[in-house]
This record gives sequence, structure tokens and C-alpha cells, in this order.
Amino acid sequence: MTPPPPSRLPFFVYGTLRPGQANHLLVDGRTAPPRPAVLPGALLYAGPGYPYAVAAPADPAAEPDTDTDTVHGELLDVLPDQYDTVLADLDRLEDHVPGARGNLYERLALRVVCDGQQCDAWVYLAGEELARTLRSSGRIIPGGDWVRAQRAHRPS
Repeated sequence: MTPPPPSRLPFFVYGTLRPGQANHLLVDGRTAPPRPAVLPGALLYAGPGYPYAVAAPADPAAEPDTDTDTVHGELLDVLPDQYDTVLADLDRLEDHVPGARGNLYERLALRVVCDGQQCDAWVYLAGEELARTLRSSGRIIPGGDWVRAQRAHRPS
């Protein structure tokens, strides 16, 4: 039996919580400097003003497609004295209530890669109902990087 992950994990952010994005102010000054990281085995879908990460379908015969099966973002290590309030603020932002059904996002402990090392981090993935809808009719963000995709669509 695998023990549960520690509760004070860093956060992997891939959308509006990234530096320079609209909701980064919620964490700015309450974390160590962000570090580039990736979430393998996930797809990134465009949403209305923000993205949704969804676990990639498990197909043992398929080779991973690094152009779509990886989400790019940053790893945020929350300052110890700020952890509880940051966790509550992020759960509220992501419309996540631990243990509740029908959350917009689910907060999961997942393995990410940062500085060439694997580590566990909290990641907000689209909730189950939304994930089904996205898989059937959503638009995948090529390359799995929402910030880069946003820049590519802005007029010069």
C-alpha cells in the first residue's frame, strides 16, 4: 500500500496563476521564485479565458505524443507561513471543495518534472464531468503551453 502524499506539496500551475497572468497576484510574494516544470501524461484544453488540464487517455499501445501529452507550467513552492491561506485561496479560485462531487477542478497529487527531477505536486485538473465534455468536443492547445499559445494569438 502506498502512503498518502504529504499535504504541503508545491503547486504546479499552467494557466492564469503563472507569472505575468491575471491570477498570479494571488500567489505573488507568497511563494519562492517559480521554476519551469512539466506535467507529463496530460492534455491541455482551451477554455473561456483560461485552460483546463485533463489526464491523457491511458492507451498502453500508444506512444506518448510530447506535442500534446505534456502540459507546461511552473512549480510554486509556497512559503511555510503562507501555505494554509494560499491553499484555501487556490481551492476557492479553482472552485474546488475537497471531497465534494461536481467540482470544476479537482486538486490531485501528481508527478511533475522540474529541473530534470520528478516530484509530487498539487495539480488542478478539470473535474470529471467537464473532462468528459472536453475530451469529446474541446480544443487541445498544441504544445501544451497556454501562455505561449496566448502570445501566438496576440496581434503584434
